[in-house]
This record gives sequence, C-alpha cells and structure tokens, in this order.
Amino acid sequence: MRKTGYRRCLVWTFVISLLFTAGFSFYYMERVVPDHLSIVLDQEETLTLPLPFRFTLQSDSEEVALGNGSDIPSDQITITHEQAFSLYGKSEGSYLLGLDFMGIRFKEIQVDVVGTRYAVPCGAPVGIYLKSDGVMVIGTGELIGQDGLPVEPAAGILKSGDYIESINGITLENKEELAEAVARLKDEDARLTVRRGDERMEVSLHPTLTQEGESKLGIWVRSDTQGIGTVTYLDLNGRFGALGHGISDTDTGEMVETSEGNLYDTQIIGVEKGSAGNPGVMSGVIYYGPSTLLGSVESNTEEGIFGTVNDRFMKTISSEPLQIGYRQDIHKGAALLRSGVSGEIKDYEIEIEKIDYSTSHTNKSLVIRVTDPELLDLTGGIVQGMSGSPIIQDGKLIGAVTHVFIQDSTRGYGIFVENMLQH
Repeated sequence: MRKTGYRRCLVWTFVISLLFTAGFSFYYMERVVPDHLSIVLDQEETLTLPLPFRFTLQSDSEEVALGNGSDIPSDQITITHEQAFSLYGKSEGSYLLGLDFMGIRFKEIQVDVVGTRYAVPCGAPVGIYLKSDGVMVIGTGELIGQDGLPVEPAAGILKSGDYIESINGITLENKEELAEAVARLKDEDARLTVRRGDERMEVSLHPTLTQEGESKLGIWVRSDTQGIGTVTYLDLNGRFGALGHGISDTDTGEMVETSEGNLYDTQIIGVEKGSAGNPGVMSGVIYYGPSTLLGSVESNTEEGIFGTVNDRFMKTISSEPLQIGYRQDIHKGAALLRSGVSGEIKDYEIEIEKIDYSTSHTNKSLVIRVTDPELLDLTGGIVQGMSGSPIIQDGKLIGAVTHVFIQDSTRGYGIFVENMLQH
C-alpha cells in the first residue's frame, strides 16, 4: 500500500509539474513574443526571440520570406533561444507567421509589411482641452430634503463613469444644461438617457427639493477636462499624436469619452522637481481662445490623443522628419528624449533599460532612465506634463515617454511609436 501511495504521489507531482511548466511557458511566450510586427517593404529585418525551447517559425504567405543565416530564404525555419533570424517582406499587406512547437501551433504573429514611414518628432508642450461625450457622472451623494431628512435619489441607479446624454428628451451639451433642466423640474421625474460602457439605458430619478428650495438629483458631474501635455509627432499630413497614454478622469480613473477637443498655446512657468514618492509636475498657463488655437483633438485612446494641427502649430516646429523605428529596431542603451520643459525644445540623454515586445501593456513597453545632467538638475528626471516627449534612437523616432516611476523620478515607461501610429 505504501509503494502504491508513493507511486501515486510521484505521478501527481509529475502531472502538477508538467501543468505548471506548460502554464508558465504559455504565460512566458505571451509576454515575450509579440502579437504584431511591422517590417519595411524590400528591407531585410533581423530579429531575435527569447524562446525557452526549440520552435518552428512558419510563414503562411510567400510574401514574407524567412531566413536563419542561410542565403536561401524559405517559408519555414527552426529557431532556438535568442537565435537571430530574418524577415523579408515582398509586398505591402498583413500576413501571418505561425510559431509551432512539436507540430502544434503555439502562437500566431501578425506581420504588417509597410513602406518606409517618416514623422516629425515634436516635444512641444501644449494645453489640452477635452469635452466629454455627454455629462460624466463622478459620483452620487446625499441631499437634505425640506423635511430635514437625508436622501440620495441617484443611489443604486447611477454610478461613477456613467454618461448622461439627455434629460426628458433634450440632448445635453454640458453640465450647466443639466443643472438648468433639473432646476426647472417641479414634481416631475427626470428621465435620463445614460450610456454605461457599450450599453445605453433609460433611467428615471425623482429630484429632491432641498432646504434651499433647489431641485437636485444628488449627483456630481463633469463635462470637460484640461491639462498640459506634450505632442509626440506630426506625420506628413499634419496629423499629430500626443501623450502616449489616454486622458482619464481624475476622480473616477475612467478614460474620458470625448466628443471633441482642442490644443492651445501654453506657457511653462515653473517645474516642481520629482522625488521619491512624489512625482514632479510642469506648471503652466493655458491660453484659451480662437487666436491661440493650435489644433483639434479627434480621439482619446489608451495610446494617446490624436487629431490634426493647424498652420500656427506647423510654423512653430522646425525639426526635420525622421524615419520610424519599429520595435525590432530598438535596443538597450543610449537614446535621446526631446522635450520643451525648459522653455526651449532640446534633446536630452537617456538610457533604455528594458524592452517588452509583447502587447499586454501597450503604453509601458519601454523602461527608460534619464541620464542627462541638465535635465536631472532641471526636473529630477521625468515630471507630469512630459508625457508624450518623443524618444529617438539611432536617428529614428522609436517611442514616447508615458509614465514616471513614483519611487524613482529618474525612471519611467515609454510606448513604441508604432503603437501610436496605428490611430
């Protein structure tokens, strides 16, 4: 009986170990093997993948040729841990590579074959104004009714992150219109059209008449947001990408769903240096008005804000276009960060410490460290407002700064510029 129990224990140990190894390998592969690659047409690209085992890489199209040191391109090669291989795109388009292990398709990689792309790295601070698509609910709260008792009319009906689109059939442009419509209600219910994620619903709230004689719904709302950020690039058609991450509401943490927005002139008037546990910030004045308009914002996404600049902004940028560098072009080591934090757009020295080729965190693909003595003396490293500052390596535009490390302001995250250019 003891031998049988011992064997059973060994079998279960082996099975558990096998499952753990398989699970860890799958997680590892998801983290280190990219889901997507971009390669330049008619240009051989050399890559390495930190694979734990021996894999077969197979091209599902003759338009993407593979190589592993041989002069003969093929549609299938065998690669092992960090063995270099090459990709060659013969025709623009999207194709698939299959990563096979022991005859089983383990993962597919989308390969986009593109023409050589250029963009102008900017680094210019701008004022950003976003108008939300509807009136955003920040939270609900208690009111004191005329009888002196507390009441919370919106509790359990509305929640943070909801967007109120209309009240009693009247479309709302801003929070002021909502307040005016509620104030006009007497004993009538407020019928609200509310958007919650992808769902649209109709809800009814009965306003409370407060001791001040005002009709209220007991909700905190916001209809716009503003701040300072950095423009990353301009493409050759005047479209811009900025920030490298989306704009979220400060209270709810939810991404602001925007209907429109603008870029405006800003003047940086000071910098609070970052320190351990206290990220620094660029302080500035935003000048709102038709004469200070720099462009329009069309979308707010996880990878940044995007839109079109006007001629006023175009005339402020004197940088030359640079070739776009894709993730396989990036390597650890020296790079440059372009920023206007000093009042003048300059390049500062940084070090790329880590590269995450996966797509699990699109705006945290790079870990960078500021090494430039001038920038360290000015800001302590990376401060709020520098998000979007372009990163240049080997003469190519490769990414943008997105976040600062809270406990170490000299270090932060960056995004691949190719992720921004998809918008």
